[in-house]
This record gives sequence, C-alpha cells and structure tokens, in this order.
Amino acid sequence: MKIVVPLLVVAVALGGGYAGWRYWQAREAEALPAGIVAGNGRAEATELDVATKRAARVAEVLVDEGDTVTAGQVLARMDLREEAAALARARAELKRAQADRDYAGAQLDLADSELTYSQQQLERSESLVKSGGVPREKLDADQHRQRSAVASRAAARIRIIETEQAIEAAAAQVRQLEIALEDGELRAPRNGRVLYRLAEPGEVLGAGGKVLTLIDLDDTWLTVFLPETVAGRLALGAEARVLLDAFPDRPLPARISFVSDRAQFTPKSVETREERERLSFRVKAQVQVPPQYRALAKPGLPGMAYVKLDAQAAWPPRLACTELSQPCRP
Repeated sequence: MKIVVPLLVVAVALGGGYAGWRYWQAREAEALPAGIVAGNGRAEATELDVATKRAARVAEVLVDEGDTVTAGQVLARMDLREEAAALARARAELKRAQADRDYAGAQLDLADSELTYSQQQLERSESLVKSGGVPREKLDADQHRQRSAVASRAAARIRIIETEQAIEAAAAQVRQLEIALEDGELRAPRNGRVLYRLAEPGEVLGAGGKVLTLIDLDDTWLTVFLPETVAGRLALGAEARVLLDAFPDRPLPARISFVSDRAQFTPKSVETREERERLSFRVKAQVQVPPQYRALAKPGLPGMAYVKLDAQAAWPPRLACTELSQPCRP
C-alpha cells in the first residue's frame, strides 16, 4: 500500500503533464489565418522619474511602491523652510515698495499743486511788473519758484517710476519663492503606478535627486521582432492583439505604433537560434490595458503579439474578443 500511493501520484502527475502538453501543443499548432503574423516579446511602459528641482531635505514621502496615483497628486514634500522664511521677507518688501509708491504719488500731487500755484503767481507778477505794481525782484522770485516747482514735479515723477520698478522687482521675488515652494511639493506628472521608492524622509538630495519612479500604464507596449518580409508589409496603425503570459486567455487590443527603419539581428531572448540568425525589424504594438487588468499589468511580462498585415483578415475566435469593456467569458 505504501508503494501504490506514490505510484498513483506519479501517474496522475504524468497524466496531467501529458494532457497539458497536448493542450499547449494543439494551441501552438493552431494555424493563424492568412494576413496575420505573430511574434513574442516583453511588455514595456513609460517610466517617469519624480525628482526635486533644487537641493533639499526630503520632508515626507506620501506613497509606497505599488500605489496607483493620479496626475497632479502630491507624492512627496521637500523641506523648504528657508524658502518659506524668504517668501515672508519678500512679501514684506513688496508691501513696503507699495507704500513707497503711495507716498511718491502724494508727493507728485503736492508738486502738481505747487507748480499750478507758482505758475499763477508768475503770470500775475508779469502783468503787474509792466504797470509798475510790483518790483522787479518780486517777478524774479516768482520765476525762481516756478522753475523749482517744475523741477520738483519732475523729481516726483521719477520717484514714481522708481517705486513702480521696486514693486515689480519685489513681486518677481515673491513669485520666484512661491514657485520654489510649489516645486517643493512633488506631484505626479501623469496617471500611473509607483514602481520604485528611491528616497526616504530625512535624506538630503541634490538638485535633480530622484524620489520616486512611476510607470504610465496608459503608455504600454510590447516590443517584437518581425522578419523583413513581414515588416515591409506592415503599416503604422495596423490592428493587433497582445496575449501576456499573466492572462493568456485575455486578448488585449493594440495598434502598431512604431516600425524600425533599420534591420537588426533578433535579440538572443527571442525565438530560436535559427530565427535569431535572420535580420528582423523592431516593432512596437501599443497596448490598451483594460481597467480590470491594471493591477496585474507590469513591465517585463512576456507575451505574444498578433498583427494584421491585411486589414480585411478575420481574427481567430481566441483573439476576436478584446475584453476592453467587459469579460469575454463568464
């Protein structure tokens, strides 16, 4: 009895293995319709580094590896207390410059009033001098006062310009520091997932220091290598299907977004040695990952890309449904 049980287990395992082998052999042997070709490769996605613009200490990191993030979401904060203090000083300087402009405006009003009065006095003195009503010295004094009023008004106008320029400089300084504080909040540039957390609170980073790496699941593709006889017939935008090993019975819709203009030897990781010895063209099949598979999608997954060379070709049943909106099978 002790011998029979192990033998039974081995027999079941061999039988299951043989059945699985026959299943995959039958599946691989399924001929593709005319006008459709296939190639294997690995899934890739755009990686985005979230980095600090200026040297600073990491104050907090708000996400972990694997977290899904949305565009504009705050992912980390840098310690910018010095910039915050400088911003307070700059705002105070802006208020002082605005007060100086108000004072200069009042001085200009006073100079305008003095100029008007001195001009009137000069005109009266000029008319009275002709009739002998006032001495010549009075006319000279009024002329001097009028010239002084003109100079005072010109100086007041120059002071107005100086204060306006001071306000512009102070406002620019305020805006520069506000931008620095905004940059201290590191935000997600796109929707995606956190791939790597590269820094922790308390670490001091230089300008450009990376805090996180994200992947953009809306920009996912499978890179495959197709022979030159096939690539020459392949059009950009051609319809494709991608089957990833993670869910081989769930075809993902795709489009051909890139075909290399130069042939190369197929990489060692693709196909057989005989295939690698042939020249081929690198092709990118841009994948639309349905929402229900976002949690499973990740760069590096191997898979197969099936591409239509003929737009009129019909997909075989196992590739016809894309599951973009709902599951193809219960």
